[in-house]
Amino acid sequence: MNLHVVIGFGPAGAATARLLAGQGHAVRVITASGRRPEPGLEHVALDATDTARLTEAVRGADAIHHCAAPPYHRWAGELPPLAASVCAAAESTGAVLVLLGNLYGYGPVDRPMTEDLPLAATGPKGRVRAVVWERARSLHEQGRIKAVEVRASDFFGPGVTGGGHLAERVVPRVLAGKPVTLLGDPDAPHSWTYVPDVARALAEAARNERAWGRAWHVPTGPARSGREMVDRLAARAGTGPVPVRRLPPAVLGVGSLFSPLLRELKEVRYQFDRPFAVDSQAGEAAFALRATPLDEQIGATVAWWRERPERPAAG
Repeated sequence: MNLHVVIGFGPAGAATARLLAGQGHAVRVITASGRRPEPGLEHVALDATDTARLTEAVRGADAIHHCAAPPYHRWAGELPPLAASVCAAAESTGAVLVLLGNLYGYGPVDRPMTEDLPLAATGPKGRVRAVVWERARSLHEQGRIKAVEVRASDFFGPGVTGGGHLAERVVPRVLAGKPVTLLGDPDAPHSWTYVPDVARALAEAARNERAWGRAWHVPTGPARSGREMVDRLAARAGTGPVPVRRLPPAVLGVGSLFSPLLRELKEVRYQFDRPFAVDSQAGEAAFALRATPLDEQIGATVAWWRERPERPAAG
């Protein structure tokens, strides 16, 4: 039985920890505040930027899955020291470092994104994501750590709540048959990465030495517009077609004066105003991973929201 350490317990971290435990691994989850006990998971409370404590917590681990991120508006200041601490712990212990990344580092592009694209983003969130991987890759190339990055598009599926564009602001309204407002062009093709597929890709990257030293995209289905995804959710929920509206840019501008989240979304609005598609063929070919069929994704997402006891009421 191998020991895997998962840092962060958001949608991807939780799905990864539970998948690894289900595969028979020992799993230690590290979060700032800790969690209630859960079968198969050891929860540890510590600040992952405390390198000495983190190193002790991961000692003996085969792999470290770095799935943690500070609040969106604090990425630029807090992601680099967090990543540096995790890299130092990986170097001290010899554990494989699996970084969960995203597509921000590429910046705006006019083609489906592949892993060989340069990390050419100029905005602060895109640049910090690029810097985190570039530093880890440099350490890998120096032989100091074993590192791999797994990149996902916008999360979708069970467990995705406030941070998802097709989650808390959308699904409860769909279930209630109410209109939905989306950021950007509702008809622009967009890639949505199913969270259980993220977990499977992270687990594969940790165990497969052929994956190390580069970045891989999580297997993700064909890009589909926000309108189509809402229509599919409504059809599965049996609530019929619901109106889909675009959030007016002026509303986003005014809202950003008061909301840190909306303010930060202005940098990445290009992802929703134009086609934003990820190509995951490289990982699918190398590791025989495939995206979960869309109908299964939709069904599981609707079921999870219906069963969620703390589900917020649709406004």
